[in-house]
Amino acid sequence: MIKIQNLRKSFNGVPALNIEDLEINPGECIGIVGNNGAGKTTFFKSVLDLIKPDTGFVSVENVHVNISADWQNHLNAFIDESFLIEFLKPKEYLTFILKMKNSQFDVEELLSSYADFSNKDIDENKKYIRDLSTGTKVRIGVLSLLAGDPKYMIMDEPFAHLDPTSQAKLRKLIRAQKEEGRCVIVSSHNLQNIAESCDRVILIEAGIVKYDVEVNEESMRKLGEYFDN
Repeated sequence: MIKIQNLRKSFNGVPALNIEDLEINPGECIGIVGNNGAGKTTFFKSVLDLIKPDTGFVSVENVHVNISADWQNHLNAFIDESFLIEFLKPKEYLTFILKMKNSQFDVEELLSSYADFSNKDIDENKKYIRDLSTGTKVRIGVLSLLAGDPKYMIMDEPFAHLDPTSQAKLRKLIRAQKEEGRCVIVSSHNLQNIAESCDRVILIEAGIVKYDVEVNEESMRKLGEYFDN
């Protein structure tokens, strides 16, 4: 379980995050939605111990993220391109991640297992990551999440730079992780992507969890109305 309690963060006196109590369980697919500046990325970075909260804590499998790094055995994340090593080639980078995670699989097995999502442009690409399109970088980042055997996977706006075909493949990949018992936490501005890939949706506005509901036709209709107003 990921547990967040009394988590607060301000920047220059302006509140950015204020979450009293939130629990995320293995096997859930959770969509995080909210307008720009709502606190979604601050939330993710707090979970990953990339920023220090003013108060409260985040624990992953009962390990406080600011006390021990053991939680990293359970959670993989891709927030943006800064998570990649851009002077490596795609297969070199994925090989590095697999070794770092002590995975029993090699890069060929990883790419063949997710051949539909990786495509030959990753499998056969000889360019450095820095020279690839943003969409290809995102797909490499998503593939890196599958290294090891994580219980939790975090993706921040992965759909934003993907073409429609790759978005459909990513939705399918997310649903497949749930079937394997993994928890995927993904943010998106596109409610349709959330509706088609997640079973729970959390709306964050001004750093506060305003809604935390099961994904169904009624809840997605209400969310659509919320953003229309």
